[in-house]
Amino acid sequence: MLTQDRAADLFARLTQYSSADELEVLFYGGRSALTRFANNTIHQNVAEENYAVSVRSVFDKRTARATTNKFDDENLKRVVQASESLARVQHPDPDLLPVPESRGAGDLVRECLPIRHFEQTAAITPEQRADGVQKIVTIANKHKLTTAGIFSCSESAEGLFNSRGLGRWHSQTSSEISITMLAADSSGWQKANSPEVRNLDPAALAEVAVQKALDSAHPKELPAGKYIAILEPAAVLDITGFMFFDFGGIAILDQRSFLNNRVGTQLFGQNISISDDVRHPLQSGSPFDGEGVARQRVNLVENGVVKRLVYARGTAERMKSSEHQDKLGPIEPTGHGFPIPNEMGEAPMNIVFATPAEPKTVDQMVASTERGVLVTRLWYIREVDPYQKILTGMTRDGTFWVEDGKVRHGVRNFRFNESLIEMLSKVDQMGTPVRASGEESFDMVVPAMKVRDFNFTEVTKF
Repeated sequence: MLTQDRAADLFARLTQYSSADELEVLFYGGRSALTRFANNTIHQNVAEENYAVSVRSVFDKRTARATTNKFDDENLKRVVQASESLARVQHPDPDLLPVPESRGAGDLVRECLPIRHFEQTAAITPEQRADGVQKIVTIANKHKLTTAGIFSCSESAEGLFNSRGLGRWHSQTSSEISITMLAADSSGWQKANSPEVRNLDPAALAEVAVQKALDSAHPKELPAGKYIAILEPAAVLDITGFMFFDFGGIAILDQRSFLNNRVGTQLFGQNISISDDVRHPLQSGSPFDGEGVARQRVNLVENGVVKRLVYARGTAERMKSSEHQDKLGPIEPTGHGFPIPNEMGEAPMNIVFATPAEPKTVDQMVASTERGVLVTRLWYIREVDPYQKILTGMTRDGTFWVEDGKVRHGVRNFRFNESLIEMLSKVDQMGTPVRASGEESFDMVVPAMKVRDFNFTEVTKF
């Protein structure tokens, strides 16, 4: 595993090879291993260890980056030369800022950050992952179902050093299990991710996936239309994940955000509050951004009102002299920038929905529903209208008809067309937020939601 001391030594060598006005070096990589299974048997075990050093050189207002995964002297010299050669031929960027400098002993970014590196996760063996898969397969065989999925673990590190004395380092582990259970005409699914592998229970996840597959067997066809939809956390994650890049300042400046002219307005229901908080105990990730700026907790939405955006250093400076400066509240770097150069600017990546005043379980949501649809997850989601945030996609792996407070039977999957703005204004009940994993977005801390008039537009044949 690449350590902070080793990275600091490499940075010192790179500094000797550099003739640039300023130098910034980003280190990233780690070890990952994955066990893949299908048709109730393991069919693939893979492992990789790879680290990269990415060098950014600055000459006046010109900058460029070059990257290598070879750390010998010859290749370190070569990557510095490539970075400098590219930088010299770039057009000057009038908005380029000097690399940030260290503030000394008070420059602490790890303060109050939960432990995110667990030795048990880093040291897990293929045999231990196989034991977990065996539990899943045993449960599938018991119910005469076919199962497929993955069990993966990783250990990663990232660090940033620059020529103005700034040094950052973060390491963490990650573990993930994804399970699909297949029956003749139905399926069930569960997925979980955690920095600590002992938080994942393969058997418990498999049992839930099995139950969804069994309960949704012989699905009936419902007509398309607007229904009460009870969205489990994975479904909420995958549909709401499409809006958070719009909370970056550069998206406002580029006029490609659905929040243009809407910051400070009542956009969602009063029961919706969302923050970006890397220090939340259910979140993961490093406490600094792609320039080494400490990540701040940012209240994005408060009681349905869009309150703040996130900013990289350069975006904040541009925004202060723009037509938007008096409409957006405090404008300052929030520690959400991507490594320079990039086109995306910044984005909140540690999303946390606030706990509602009266959280409900999914079972309680079902019990209070006269007629509605229970959705396990959504997939194949695409944007239809970026400014109204209208999305289309499909249900999958467990879609159920709810009537008179009970789950009655499985239904054929739906296609939906729904505006996130409207959806988050129609949330009648929410659960306690949990760390959720999906397939269309990054992990977030989100609740289950009961949404009225969810727009299901077409019915599939499966």
